[in-house]
Amino acid sequence: MTSTTNLSTGLTAGHRERLMSVAREVSFDTGTRIFEEGRRADRFWVVRTGTVALDLRVPGRRAAVVESLGHGELIGWSWHFPPHVWHLGAEAMSPVRAYEFDAQAVLNLCEEEPELGVMLVRNVAEVLAHRLEMTRGKLMEQYTLHRRGAL
Repeated sequence: MTSTTNLSTGLTAGHRERLMSVAREVSFDTGTRIFEEGRRADRFWVVRTGTVALDLRVPGRRAAVVESLGHGELIGWSWHFPPHVWHLGAEAMSPVRAYEFDAQAVLNLCEEEPELGVMLVRNVAEVLAHRLEMTRGKLMEQYTLHRRGAL
């Protein structure tokens, strides 16, 4: 699957190798909350297998799924920008295997290799722009359904 939210897009093989040097393999069972909106963001993940839903809590309603992520896609961008707090939640919708990255270790790599830092910032910014657009679309969809009385 090719995606605009794929973290490695635009990274050289050397940069991918450096980034992967600080990764560790993790897994999440179906239904596991990977992170919660409002909590401290100090790591991120890249999906190897499985599906993760990004969701937004809506008071008095079920969480609204904003986007589903799969192979190669980045889970979490809030680690990169102050105040380093998750803006959405994430839940494993199937068994998930992923690479986990400690944010501080990645930021240290970026300081050591400014070119890697610039490329990573661009990629994370593209992910952020894509996620904002997806969230906007979901909110418009919910608004339209609400206006029709479907909610």
